[in-house]
Amino acid sequence: MSWTKKQLSILAIVATTSFMGTFLISSINIALPAIERSFGLDAVTLSWVVTAFLLSMAILLLPVGRWGDLTGINRLFKIGVILFTLSSLLCSLATSGYWLIGFRLLQGGGAALTSTTGPAILVSAFPPQQKGRVLGISVSAVYLGLAFGPFFGGFLTQAFGWRSIFGASTILGIIVIAITWIFLEKDEKKENGPGPTMSFKGVLFYMVGLTALVYGSSAIPAWKGWILIAAGASSLAIFWGVESRSANPVINTKLYTGNRLFAYSNMAALINYSATFAIVFLLSLYLQKIQDLDPGEAGMILVAQPIMMAIFSPLAGRLSDRIQPRYLATIGMAMCTLGLAAFAFLGPETATLLIVGLLTWVGLGFAFFSSPNMNTIMSSVDKTKYGMASGSAATMRVVGQIISMTIATFFFALLFGNSQVEQVPNETFLKAMNYGFITFSIIGVAGIYFSWYRGSINRE
Repeated sequence: MSWTKKQLSILAIVATTSFMGTFLISSINIALPAIERSFGLDAVTLSWVVTAFLLSMAILLLPVGRWGDLTGINRLFKIGVILFTLSSLLCSLATSGYWLIGFRLLQGGGAALTSTTGPAILVSAFPPQQKGRVLGISVSAVYLGLAFGPFFGGFLTQAFGWRSIFGASTILGIIVIAITWIFLEKDEKKENGPGPTMSFKGVLFYMVGLTALVYGSSAIPAWKGWILIAAGASSLAIFWGVESRSANPVINTKLYTGNRLFAYSNMAALINYSATFAIVFLLSLYLQKIQDLDPGEAGMILVAQPIMMAIFSPLAGRLSDRIQPRYLATIGMAMCTLGLAAFAFLGPETATLLIVGLLTWVGLGFAFFSSPNMNTIMSSVDKTKYGMASGSAATMRVVGQIISMTIATFFFALLFGNSQVEQVPNETFLKAMNYGFITFSIIGVAGIYFSWYRGSINRE
């Protein structure tokens, strides 16, 4: 079946914004040592350059998904592109580490608007039997961003400084704004009156709870950290209770309690990202500190993982239209888990070829997990809940990324204290990194369970 000009335009817009967000994330990971030297940040504060962006996304993803279903996803998508571009410009002009972290919070808000509404726009424009294919292309764009990020991020940092990464993102954002305004139409007006509204009673508890959990993890082992974590968990429990009783919830808790396919697929996504996201963060520091590589050389090595994701995600997406996605996703999750366990044994003399091989293995596993899993999530609900399902999937991804960074930050705080990464002895850094990968591999085992026992999708 041939695609119309409108369908191709929508696919191009969503794929481009998917590329833009992950390009910035992966390129910043390479630039972290340069940012540390520029502002004199300690290891825990440095991790917040990444975590702030993810936290802002996680806070907004769920309400944005529901809001998009009620008010129109195209308009929110356009606002998100503008906000992301403006904040990229502000990041390039930051005068301190704390200003940079603040602008990254703003940038995460823009990314939340586009990443939540993007998949919903995409699946609404294509027939059900082609969901896996187009989502696979969109996921491939995500991984192309991850692939180009380390390479060009390393080159830009080495040649022009870390600020040039945000400058490049600003230019790319301006191009995306122009494309979006030309090709993305306005939302269709809803007929039948104003329709349902959205209750924000529980959102405050969600925002406070997630923030307390993440900030608390960076304050460990002090008592303040443990108190914040306990308060955050309690606040999230209250949020779930409020949403369960709400007539117009931000998150439909019945989808999680009454739809096993939806619930298990989201849990599998949460676990997968919790286990894998910090790989690039840790290895970027490892390659530059322990292996003594420059940013460009480190980027050339780290590109192996996302290249495999970009190449094989469309293939996995198409296969998931023909066979049950849980088979592909479970194989992919198992591959990731084995790779994470192997990373726990990295040392100062580990061969570069072995590191590239492990990154290639994990990248292939992630490709076979991600597209089939997203296909399952979007196929487990009806069209009226696409925005909520897309927002839920994006939330699982970003919360998983936050958990992954939180685990890495926990071991940094526990073993480094207030020291900079450059000041920490190599043996101490390797111990923190190895502890992190051991934890990630244990988490991955739970992901295999949820991926396999989710059930099968009904293609009719």
